[in-house]
Amino acid sequence: MSTISTISTISTISIIGSGGMAAAIAGRTVKAGHTVEVISRDPAKAQALADQLAAGATTGTYGAAPAGDIVILAVPYSSAASVVADYGNALDGKVIIDITNPISSDFTGLVTPDGSSGAQEIAKTAPAGAHVVKAFNTLFGHVLARGGRLDAFIAADDPQAKARVSTFIASLGLRPFDVGGLHMAQALEALGLMMIGLAKNGTGTWDIALNIDIG
Repeated sequence: MSTISTISTISTISIIGSGGMAAAIAGRTVKAGHTVEVISRDPAKAQALADQLAAGATTGTYGAAPAGDIVILAVPYSSAASVVADYGNALDGKVIIDITNPISSDFTGLVTPDGSSGAQEIAKTAPAGAHVVKAFNTLFGHVLARGGRLDAFIAADDPQAKARVSTFIASLGLRPFDVGGLHMAQALEALGLMMIGLAKNGTGTWDIALNIDIG
């Protein structure tokens, strides 16, 4: 399979959210030559991010079908399921990248049910024809925005959705690593919590990233 041909099929990437992670991912996405559609419950915030990105970035209508086949869910976990529910069948057939970390407000643990993950809970709300992929949750936004080749971990059940997201991530100058099915999002979300603990306790800095050394 040609990587170039796969990337060329990704014309628009839709991002629901307008915060720091949305801006970081969107910034790398426009630099990679993709068109970004920014969507927010607050149209003014969506427009502000689109204006900041320039490069032909557009805004979409919250709740309407996103323009992109890949939709990045860049909202807090506490509102993620309700956002997906607001879209309903408008997300049918879409690849939904869940970047959330379902972490308690005091950063001491995960708030997901035992044996499940945020991504799996979000998938329960999504249309049957949508495919949820866990990615980006182990990267800090400011580190991602700074550039450089970082490692990004992917968990998903659908092989085609996983391949598309992997190709998209590689086009951003990141190194994608497949960790398995969507159930592995539980491990990635625990890793996201560990990264916060490491920044707060072990390293004394948030300027860190986890990278794989293949010997």
